[in-house]
Amino acid sequence: MTRTPTDAALTALVLLQSVMLAALFAKVPPHPPEAIPLFGIAPFLAMAISTAAASLSMGSEKSPSGTVLAVAAAFMALLSFGPQKYMDAQFPLIWPAVIAAQIAAVTIFVRVFQNRRDHRLTA
Repeated sequence: MTRTPTDAALTALVLLQSVMLAALFAKVPPHPPEAIPLFGIAPFLAMAISTAAASLSMGSEKSPSGTVLAVAAAFMALLSFGPQKYMDAQFPLIWPAVIAAQIAAVTIFVRVFQNRRDHRLTA
């Protein structure tokens, strides 16, 4: 099976969010808060990890459902690792994960855009 840049980016997001979840459970600093006003972080991370895994299993660039799930996974990751983290007091401790997740999310968005454009040109 041929892997794609989107597959690699999704794998990175799964690993980053899994480590975040483990840090939360173990209370290893710096760890995410247990909850925010909208929801608990553990259930959200579980959903985000599951969405990325589902995209991988559907063929992230090979099927419409895989592509939709990849984009959803990237947006979910940005809720945890987006540009708002530059203002977070813990940014000096978490910047490697923030930057890595942002690169992964941008990779997904670029690949989806390129694939849609290429599909339109060949159609």
